[in-house]
Amino acid sequence: MTQEHQGGGRGWSAARKGVWSRLRFTSLRLRLVVVFGLVALTAAVSASGIAYWLNRESVLTRTQDAVLRAFEQEMQNRAGALPEHPTQDELQRTAGQMANSSQRFTVLLVAENPEGQTVYGSSGGLNSFSLGDVPESLREAVSERQKVTSNNKYPHHLYWQRIVEDDTPYLVAGTELIGGGTTGYMLKSLEPEAKDLGSLAWSLGIATGLALIGSALLAHAAATTVLKPVQRLGTAARRLGEGKLDTRLRVSGTDELADLSRTFNKAAEALEKRVADMAARDEASRRFVADMSHELRTPLTAITAVTEVLEEELEFEGGGIDPMIQPAVRLVVSETRRLNDLVENLMEVTRFDAGTARLVLDDVDVADQITACIDARAWLDAVELDAARGIHARIDPRRLDVILANLIGNALKHGGSPVRVSVREEPDDGDASGGSVVIRVRDHGPGILEEVLPHVFDRFYKASASRPRSEGSGLGLSIALENAHIHGGEITAANSPEGGAVFTLRLPRDVSVAESGEKSGDAGDEGAEGDA
Repeated sequence: MTQEHQGGGRGWSAARKGVWSRLRFTSLRLRLVVVFGLVALTAAVSASGIAYWLNRESVLTRTQDAVLRAFEQEMQNRAGALPEHPTQDELQRTAGQMANSSQRFTVLLVAENPEGQTVYGSSGGLNSFSLGDVPESLREAVSERQKVTSNNKYPHHLYWQRIVEDDTPYLVAGTELIGGGTTGYMLKSLEPEAKDLGSLAWSLGIATGLALIGSALLAHAAATTVLKPVQRLGTAARRLGEGKLDTRLRVSGTDELADLSRTFNKAAEALEKRVADMAARDEASRRFVADMSHELRTPLTAITAVTEVLEEELEFEGGGIDPMIQPAVRLVVSETRRLNDLVENLMEVTRFDAGTARLVLDDVDVADQITACIDARAWLDAVELDAARGIHARIDPRRLDVILANLIGNALKHGGSPVRVSVREEPDDGDASGGSVVIRVRDHGPGILEEVLPHVFDRFYKASASRPRSEGSGLGLSIALENAHIHGGEITAANSPEGGAVFTLRLPRDVSVAESGEKSGDAGDEGAEGDA
């Protein structure tokens, strides 16, 4: 796969993730669209249902009234002209005439012939519409003779009922002539009206769907309008969290979102000012420490020269120093040396804080480097070295010496002899630096208290408040950790299960110049101002 194709795949994946993040159910945008859609769907369904019901009743009532009036009129005019006991032919002929009315319904006439037999006449033939097609409840209502009163002037009335046969709706009606004799039934198909109502239902359903889609689009547009300032606020907050303190929002309008944007701008402005003030104070503090260290170096150089002379006089037998003041001279010499180390450490810490520390990389044999560090400080008798030659790493040898001197020196001062230093390699595991070099420094002392372990690399940290003074400056382990970090490595402290403290240094085997520059910043030249 080419790099261009990989970039296209990553772009598509990022776009897909962006769309999914905007459409996930927890998204406020999606919830607004769903709520708008539900409201629109409820309103559209309610309106469509009411419209369908009203139109249905209107269509059916209009058709039904027209058919019933036509049937009633035909019964009065044509069936009323029949004799009291008509023949079947007369019933058949009259039913056909009644069916030819404008409403085109099917008619069934029932009467008794002169012989007293029940005869039938149907407009569509005897098999097209029979008495069995009429609901029994309707037949009973038609044949029932009601009492004539002032409110009910006729013993028989016209009755009707809607039925469904083979999924086709019908209107069935029946009545008996007032004077007795012929009984008539009518069957009218309502299929045209049902088709019209079905078309109306489809139209209302389509209108409901379009209303739902339109409401979703309007909801999306409204959500975009409402949420766009919120998205801008989120983006600005992320930029502010990334350290871009000059981030501001464009404010327009007088609504609540505009007030929120103004509040954010005020908070960002106050934060920028506060951070600038803190940075200025921090810079002034670092500059003060650096200037103080530089200013102290000149008198310290002179004092160191004098103390070296005094130290030589102390070591020279028969010297000119009074034995009574020798303890004071020794104290001056040791404290001068300690003060000189403290100034050098402060200058090194200042370089790390200012970001001017840089690496001078070289290919070194780690075992040779450790041996040189131990030999230079005359620790050969107190240190056991377990390091095979041939383990090479591209690191800064001077800073590695500083790390080792601090770790081994700390183990000798505060731990117990012998101090054991071991070196091993770790595989790269896909690391571009080619793996790591791990150096372990273990002593045989009492170990480190559990409450002290998290603070051993803090500057000027004292494990015991009752002993605020010690031989060291309290900066050694902190400087060692900074030197490990500038290599892209790490130092950890722990207690060994067999007793004693264990400091583990892990450094990449190949620290590139680009990586070291990125970690140390735009470094200036340290010059030859001494090592920690």
